[in-house]
Amino acid sequence: MTEDEMREIVLSFPGVEEGTSYGRPSFKVNGKFLTRLRDEDNSLVLVDVPFDEREMLIEAEPQTFHVTAHYKDYPSVLARLGTLHPGSLRSFIERRFRKAAKKSVVKAWDATPR
Repeated sequence: MTEDEMREIVLSFPGVEEGTSYGRPSFKVNGKFLTRLRDEDNSLVLVDVPFDEREMLIEAEPQTFHVTAHYKDYPSVLARLGTLHPGSLRSFIERRFRKAAKKSVVKAWDATPR
């Protein structure tokens, strides 16, 4: 996936705003963190990923999913943009969006045909 494809997916969720973090693209909804692109390894930071799911992802797709020492104690996983499947990204972002966005925004989004 390219950076432009990633951006298109993330910004397809209502209320998502793009900014920067450490000079790289970062995305928020309702003022809350969704994801950001790391400069160090061109990976996305995906949060709200339980530890057991993270371990399964890393074992199943080590070319895509990984973690650094900084993230080891947080329920998150890093995903290399170049090998991340667009459908997987959409799923991770939707899960985080549902937690971070206002309930009224999620309800309206659910009512919109896609």
